[in-house]
Amino acid sequence: MPYRFSFTPEIVRALQSIERARAEVTLTVLPPGVAEGLRLRARVKSTHFSTRIEGNRLTLAEAEQVVIEGRQFPGRERDMLEVQHYFQALAQVEEWVEQGMTVTEEGIRKLHALIYAGKRARPTSYRDGQNVIRDGAGGIVYLPPEAKDVPGLMTDLVAWIRQAETDQPIPVIAGMAHYQFVTIHPYFDGNGRTARALATWILYRGRYDLGRFYSLEEFYNQDLQGYYDALVTHPHHNYYEGRTEADITPWLAYFLKGVAAVFETVAGEVHASAISGGDETEALLRHLDRRGRMVLGLFGRQEEITANEAARVLGLSPRQVRDLLNAWVGEGWLEISEAARKTRRYRLSAEYRRFIGGISAA
Repeated sequence: MPYRFSFTPEIVRALQSIERARAEVTLTVLPPGVAEGLRLRARVKSTHFSTRIEGNRLTLAEAEQVVIEGRQFPGRERDMLEVQHYFQALAQVEEWVEQGMTVTEEGIRKLHALIYAGKRARPTSYRDGQNVIRDGAGGIVYLPPEAKDVPGLMTDLVAWIRQAETDQPIPVIAGMAHYQFVTIHPYFDGNGRTARALATWILYRGRYDLGRFYSLEEFYNQDLQGYYDALVTHPHHNYYEGRTEADITPWLAYFLKGVAAVFETVAGEVHASAISGGDETEALLRHLDRRGRMVLGLFGRQEEITANEAARVLGLSPRQVRDLLNAWVGEGWLEISEAARKTRRYRLSAEYRRFIGGISAA
């Protein structure tokens, strides 16, 4: 599928900035507690801002309380479900990347199902009818392709992503995939959230994860009108009236400018939190698998955790997590601080507590 864009000086400068920030973060050693805290904070922020773009009413603090503490906000059940689902979907993306999973149609359909209906949902089928996007006054903003054309367009998109991975910069592929997904609009709802998560998946998979310390969604949310305007690459609202041939250089320039700005901010945060003694730090981290590192990040915001809090971060049942926590106690990096079964709490061992400071400053 040919996409019309060009590498303007603005785009080249953004790509150069992205590479500089990426190199700086890659070469910097952080205390494990700080690193995991930054990752957890980034996932919470991505969750909050991506759902807020679609009208979610929870604040950042409230979203964090929902996904980590399990706090309830009566009357906002839909908002709570949206942030829970998006948070779980990002965790799944991280797992897919670690497994080396390529971007496939089945994966995208599963990603949408996670975002829209939760982790037990089956991969979502594409829409079987038209989905008109209207403004507040009822006017047509965008008329996507007909349902009969969606499967072929999605097949073409995934094929393009695979081919482009051999000859295009990864940030360019992520930006183009984001644009084309919302252009196809393969679902009745959840297209924007899925497009943003797909872009993150591609960046992470292409080793532009930057330690998973960033939230592109926060950049979009700072100027929502600018985000929407950048996605409009052709004046006609009908997909079949020029959208397929549109030059999407302006969108790509906007997207890469955002990636560069976010990466530069993260590089500054990481530099401010850097430490020496990387060998000792890595020796401690080597004993932790992906789930262990995610739980370690919880200690950046609190001194003790419960099985329920760890379960929400890991997307597992409390029973599964209790088994993990007990195993980690046996390994010596966790301790039981409150032994009563109903109120059992865990804390880091003294050795790991030495590396956990500085989260709030970071």
